[in-house]
Amino acid sequence: MSKGTPMNRGVKATPKDLSGTLKRLMSYMKESLWLIVLVAVIAIAGTLLQVLSPKLLGSATTLIFAGIKAKTGIDFTKLAMILGIVGAMYVGKAIADFVQQWLMTVVSQNTTKTLRNELKTKINELPSDYFDKHSNGNLMSIAINDMDNIATMLQQSLTQLLSSVILVIGVIWLMLTISWKLTLVAALILPCSFLITKLFTPKAQENFKKYLHVQGSLNGQIEEAFNGHTVIKSFNYEEKSEQQFETFNKEMYEAGWKSKFFGGSMMPAMILLKNLVYVVICTVGAVEVAAGAILIGNLQAFLQYSTQFSQPISQFSQIWSGILSIVASAERVFEVLDEEERKHYEQTFPNQLDDSAKVRFDHVQFGYGEELLMKDFSLAVAPKETIAIVGHTGAGKTTLVHLLQRFYEISGGSIKIDGIDSRNFTHEQLHQKIGMVLQDTWLFSGTIYDNIKYGNPDATKEQVYAAAKAAFVDEFVRKLPEGYETVLNEETNNISQGQRQLITIARAFLANPEILILDEATSNVDTRTEMLIQKAMKQLLVGRTSFVVAHRLSTIYDADKIIVMDQGDVVESGNHQELLEAEGVYSDIYNSQFLSDVA
Repeated sequence: MSKGTPMNRGVKATPKDLSGTLKRLMSYMKESLWLIVLVAVIAIAGTLLQVLSPKLLGSATTLIFAGIKAKTGIDFTKLAMILGIVGAMYVGKAIADFVQQWLMTVVSQNTTKTLRNELKTKINELPSDYFDKHSNGNLMSIAINDMDNIATMLQQSLTQLLSSVILVIGVIWLMLTISWKLTLVAALILPCSFLITKLFTPKAQENFKKYLHVQGSLNGQIEEAFNGHTVIKSFNYEEKSEQQFETFNKEMYEAGWKSKFFGGSMMPAMILLKNLVYVVICTVGAVEVAAGAILIGNLQAFLQYSTQFSQPISQFSQIWSGILSIVASAERVFEVLDEEERKHYEQTFPNQLDDSAKVRFDHVQFGYGEELLMKDFSLAVAPKETIAIVGHTGAGKTTLVHLLQRFYEISGGSIKIDGIDSRNFTHEQLHQKIGMVLQDTWLFSGTIYDNIKYGNPDATKEQVYAAAKAAFVDEFVRKLPEGYETVLNEETNNISQGQRQLITIARAFLANPEILILDEATSNVDTRTEMLIQKAMKQLLVGRTSFVVAHRLSTIYDADKIIVMDQGDVVESGNHQELLEAEGVYSDIYNSQFLSDVA
């Protein structure tokens, strides 16, 4: 790896063929290898019991036929012993099947547990631009539906495949001991089965992939419709939303029935082939018995063997359909696992440890695509200084704070914290230094106490309560029936927007970061709540280097420095009064808000 090249850990080429995908999936079963070996041993034992029983039943038929033909009577003692052994073999086969299914359930669940853990770790390592391009619904479908499909089909298909292979080998061996001619007739099913599989497989595989992809899109549409149902109703968008649902639903229906049809059609074709071969075996076998070439009991056993031989062949279509389903889901999982991760640099970038600035943007270049948004951005922020960032929509305000947190990687220049290039920190080290309070409050379903403690999992109760008091959360929480143990529902709408924002501020207090980012933190609340939030934020800003992104200029009058951004660069900087006197972009924004407020 060349110097300065980012390390993409764990990235492998996406498998383009069925065998490659299956091979990669099997690699996740290594930790269950001893269980798979045990399953194979049990499968061999169970198959031996299955294939030997027809031969014993054939000998029982021969014993009865010989006794009647010789008019010496039937040896019921010997017959009972044979039937008793066969019964015991059937019981043994049933126990083997049960244990085999149980062990394969453990194997399949262990495999998908490993896959889920790796997928979760991978998602945490993906860069922000990945989530800009992929819907949450599709990712949820991969993490839940595809994983469940792999677990279910892996258990069923792998067990059937393993048993079928061993059964076919054992049956062929015993059929050859009876008649090689009849064995050749029975073997006609093999090339014909291969031809049927070859005809149906491509269409089935193609539609399985399409079905799973559309399923992800449908999940995304449903999630958006549920989350935005108020907006949908407000703008009379119900009909359009239903049309979108119908489109995805129709595509899913088309791909679904085609995948099931082409995958399932192999089974009746195999059954027809099996019946035709069975008729031929009966005809040839009857001639052989009449000629005295084989015993009637052996013919009976052979007919049972031919059924056992054709059964896994006819079931192969079902097994193959399950394997195609596994591959389709596995490929979707591997596509996520093969995505490029956040950059982890091997080289050490130049530091400037004698720098007096807490944060320094030094000739930074950045663009979301090929075109640069920031072409030569520089900014020095002193320790404990509050920087307000102002500008029209699209000026680069939020981009600036995202670059500081390395949600996106810069194209040129450097960003230094305490004189150390931010790329020399791990993402974990960097984010420990930076706290953030967003416009869109993010709280999870759980207690208010747990949501505050999210800022510092190691905090004591006293520290959590102190943070809550500092953020003015304690006052309204104490009035709730359950207090800090109040459980926020999935939408967190059992408390007000302002209260949610105060909880996020308390969380930031508890995290106690060196650098604080406030991104439009008061834009979604009423004036009275805004005043309370501003009061909490002023306490939060004390002693910290802060970046405040705001549309409401009234919230940043007291900032140490206000920078005005336009098209990714700083066009003005100074305090509130200086910028007003300059009569530039800031003055225009201020006057437009002032006139709007007066109106």
